[in-house]
Amino acid sequence: MRIVLLGPPGAGKGTQAKRLVEEYGIPHLSTGDMLRAAVDADTGIGRKVKDIMMNGGLVPDQLVIATVIERISQADAGRGFVLDGFPRTMAQAVSFDKLLDAEGLAIDHVVELKADETVLLDRIEARAQEAREQGGAVRGDDNHETLKIRIDAYNEQTAPLVDYYRSRNILRTVDGLQPVEAVACDVVSAIGQGDR
Repeated sequence: MRIVLLGPPGAGKGTQAKRLVEEYGIPHLSTGDMLRAAVDADTGIGRKVKDIMMNGGLVPDQLVIATVIERISQADAGRGFVLDGFPRTMAQAVSFDKLLDAEGLAIDHVVELKADETVLLDRIEARAQEAREQGGAVRGDDNHETLKIRIDAYNEQTAPLVDYYRSRNILRTVDGLQPVEAVACDVVSAIGQGDR
C-alpha cells in the first residue's frame, strides 16, 4: 500500500502518517525528516540543502527525488509506505509516477488534509512554545515568518497536485482541523473508500 499525504505545513501530515504506520505496518517516509537528518549528519545532500531549508525554501527536485528513491528501495518499504512531504511539485509527482511505473508500481491512495492558513499559523506557534516549555528542541523553521513562506510555497507549488491526483481518482479529502482521533478515523475511512 503506497500512500501520499498532502496538505499545507502544520496540517498534521506527520501525526497522521505515524498512525498509518501503526494501522498498516508500513514505513513513514517524511522527506522533511530525511532531509533534516542529512543536514544534522552533515552529509553532501545535507550541506546542499541546509540554507534552503532554514529560509523556508523548497529543496531542488533532483535532490529530493534521489533521497526518496534511495529510501523506497530499502526492504522495509517493499510492502508499501506513507509519504509525507513528497511529492511537493508537479514535476516531482510526474517523475515519481514514471519511476514507480517502470517498477510496475503506483501510488494507491492520496489523502489531502485540508486546513485553514490562520489556524495553521497559530498551531505552529503553539507547537514551538510547547517544545520550549518542555525543554525540547524547536525546529528552526517553526516560526510565523518561515511558516508563512512555506504555506505560500505550498499554495503555489503543491496545491495543484490535488487536481492531478483527483483526475486519477485516487484522491480523498479530510478536514485536518478536527481533533487528531477524528482525523485519523477519517483518513483510514478515506483509504478504505479508495480500495472499493
